[in-house]
Amino acid sequence: MQAYELQHTTGSDGWVAVEKPEPRPALGQALVRIHAVSLNYRDLIIARGTYPGLHVPVIPCSDGAGEVVAVGPGVTRVKPGDRVAPTFFQTWTDGERTPEKVARALGGAIPGVLAQYVCVDAEGLALLPDWLTYEEGATLPCAAVTAWNALVPQGGLQPGQTVLAQGTGGVSIFALQFARILGARVIITSSHDDKLQRAKQLGAEGLVNYRRSPDWEQQVLSLTGGQGVDHVLEVGGAGTLPHSVAATKEGGHIALIGLLTGAPGKPDNTATGNKQLRVVSTYVGSREMFEDMLQAMTRQQTRPVIDRVFPFAQAREALRYMESGGHFGKIVVAV
Repeated sequence: MQAYELQHTTGSDGWVAVEKPEPRPALGQALVRIHAVSLNYRDLIIARGTYPGLHVPVIPCSDGAGEVVAVGPGVTRVKPGDRVAPTFFQTWTDGERTPEKVARALGGAIPGVLAQYVCVDAEGLALLPDWLTYEEGATLPCAAVTAWNALVPQGGLQPGQTVLAQGTGGVSIFALQFARILGARVIITSSHDDKLQRAKQLGAEGLVNYRRSPDWEQQVLSLTGGQGVDHVLEVGGAGTLPHSVAATKEGGHIALIGLLTGAPGKPDNTATGNKQLRVVSTYVGSREMFEDMLQAMTRQQTRPVIDRVFPFAQAREALRYMESGGHFGKIVVAV
């Protein structure tokens, strides 16, 4: 089969096209023919060698979708012909996050999905509804589940509350979509007016250009009558966290997700002054969260926003496109 391996951590050039034997499912596993893969910022920092706990060579990427073609002994949960997406954490099926449950993440600690066939734990598969394409299904395991976890299981989002989403990458656009279907108001930031207008078409009510307004929290406060927002999806990291704290209302919630500014924000409540904010790290989520999210998406027929689909032979170009920051929503590789 055809696959890619991260063989050296020099960026996109480290993704090397290889031929490997088609895997066979062992006890408790399913063999999945991958039809589509989507990229996350995590894939870029892994390729750069700045992601902890990485061992190369490794098949990159955590997010894919495909069809079960065979199952190993003892598997009854899925069968050949099922349309599925592997979960980001193969052994976090439900319950609270524990070190054991997050020890096996695809595309990092264990081989990922940028290949024609993969063997994964049958318990680590989510069944995709028929109305989603494989390309759309491939966008969900990391970015969408992260946004859902931040807003619903962790955030307890209620209708009428206000959500601040930073930027227009995958997590933030999913947060915009989920918040809207759950009856919340959304403010979104970007450095590009054209992206802000696209977000407005998806339902964003507040638009903030942080390049023109470096102290963008002042605009957020203005848009909320001086109160601040109820929830922030903090994808910037240490560089944007102080702005997020200032933009959040007393008793509000900040989900620490990303590190686009170079370093992760830390859940240090001493940095929030006397606001009594709930600042929590969000690291994707469980299969149960994935399944609950799919039910909510199905009720509203909420389709993921895909910026561009690259052919398999151009996977490296897809990663370089992500590095450029020009995308709105998700970048997909068709396998």
